[in-house]
Amino acid sequence: MAGLAESGSNPDVDLLYDINGLAKDAPRWFDRGVEVVGEYGLLAAMVVLVVWCWWGVRRRGGDDAAGSVAALVWAPLAAAIAVLVNIPIRGFVERPRPFVDHQGLEVLVSGKTDYSFVSDHATITMAMGVGLFVANRRFGLVGIGLALVEGFCRVYMGVHYPTDVVGGFALGTAVALLLSPVAMALLTPVTRAVAGSGWGGVLIRARGAGSGDGSGAGRGAVVPGARAGAEAEAGAGAGERDLAA
Repeated sequence: MAGLAESGSNPDVDLLYDINGLAKDAPRWFDRGVEVVGEYGLLAAMVVLVVWCWWGVRRRGGDDAAGSVAALVWAPLAAAIAVLVNIPIRGFVERPRPFVDHQGLEVLVSGKTDYSFVSDHATITMAMGVGLFVANRRFGLVGIGLALVEGFCRVYMGVHYPTDVVGGFALGTAVALLLSPVAMALLTPVTRAVAGSGWGGVLIRARGAGSGDGSGAGRGAVVPGARAGAEAEAGAGAGERDLAA
């Protein structure tokens, strides 16, 4: 399968040359910036995004804090599992890097000697973005947006085909979503136990944070049970109106 994209008439190769060709016309400082961002910067940004979301969940507190933190823990774990799944995929496909089979590419990162399909960077960032979406829609959408930028950077840098990136997106999404129910079932009891402990409770809920009013706890969240508080309040209000009638 090493010849997945050996022909210049292949749309995958055409798009590779179109995107990578932008690097030839761009200033050197811009290419250097894309290199740093695409190799390290966006991965670091994803970590910061997860920590930022955790800090907000921790300060807000609420009944669903443990479930939300469990979902946030799942985001980096999903990325790690997706990379492990990618190891046998790379060995089976054995697709060389695009600059090995195609001349005239502007390669911004040297020393890439491993196989190309699928992109680890695209896999990691998309798995974290989708995993973050499980915890919080708004932060998750930002994470998915960063993953898309990461994919573009990898092709721009000349180290991956577009289909390497698409494959990474698909792999990261599949792992984050398909294993999410199992992960939440395993992680939520752990985070609840930590929340109830004296030494680890501050990791789940900040001191003085709300623990039972549920105000704002479900804002943007898609963690299982995150809407339970709002639905209970709505049902209580309906019952009071019935009694008043």
